[in-house]
Amino acid sequence: MRIRATVAAVSGALALSALALPTAAQADGAQGSTGSIADVARAAQSAPATDSAAKFGARSVSPASEPGELDLTFSKVVVNGGKPIVVGTTLTKTVTTTFTVTHAADVDIFAPDFAVDVSLYRGSFDTPTNELYGDEPPVCKAVSATVATCKGQISVWPQIDLLGNSDATKWAAGGFAVDYNGEDPADPDLTKIGFALQGNVGSSSLQRASKVTVNAAPEPVKKGKTITVTGKLSRANWEDYQYHGYTAQPVKLQFLKKGGTAWSTVKTATTSSLGTLKATVTASVDGYWRYSFAGTASTPATNSTGDFVDVQ
Repeated sequence: MRIRATVAAVSGALALSALALPTAAQADGAQGSTGSIADVARAAQSAPATDSAAKFGARSVSPASEPGELDLTFSKVVVNGGKPIVVGTTLTKTVTTTFTVTHAADVDIFAPDFAVDVSLYRGSFDTPTNELYGDEPPVCKAVSATVATCKGQISVWPQIDLLGNSDATKWAAGGFAVDYNGEDPADPDLTKIGFALQGNVGSSSLQRASKVTVNAAPEPVKKGKTITVTGKLSRANWEDYQYHGYTAQPVKLQFLKKGGTAWSTVKTATTSSLGTLKATVTASVDGYWRYSFAGTASTPATNSTGDFVDVQ
């Protein structure tokens, strides 16, 4: 789980106008040893209940000025527009999140010491195997006295956030909020803060970035002679942060006639134990050759560039 954590907060006077766009945040790393707002909220949830908190079922619900569980829920959580998050080996991948926060009228989510955001987690929500956050706070907009829409982000630093190739799977989304009630965010008294936690409010998938190469030879070639098209399909490995061949995968060999606009599939090749590809075709007309991989659940689709062959 990431140790570089960002505390996300929104602030400003609660406005009923849809034009209100509060944008403020706590400093990066202000959570200290707690790691993230999610960690603070989980710790507060486990802290002894206070006498001031009214009970709602088996859990307490409190206004923002009192400690205990806040009357606040998350909905309409969408990560990366509903598309998988494709991550390579070195570059940070940042995608957008959108979500709606519904809260009691006396819960001020725009207070300067109120923090709210969503994360992606793998495993159980209470004790996740891994969790991903954003590097910047969300921007929330009040659409009524009790509803706000927010836009945030999730950032994935491959060599810091990912535990291995097993992270290329489906992740659940969770929402969390903390009202520090004047407590020091670096060392809050957990019995004096307000909090909200909600798991399984959405989902997303992480995929290992892929790439495929192509080389058609000889160039040029006489009409009727054989063209050999080689290549390699590889994908990001989150164990050693290198690209390795993707074995036993069907990959289409496609052709685009010179001056044409549509690629046509000529045959399908299967990658070797090293991820390499090889296919032969008969030269007929000038054009481009490429390999096209359709993708799998853990690996996205990818196409090579086109390699032009002059047929004489």
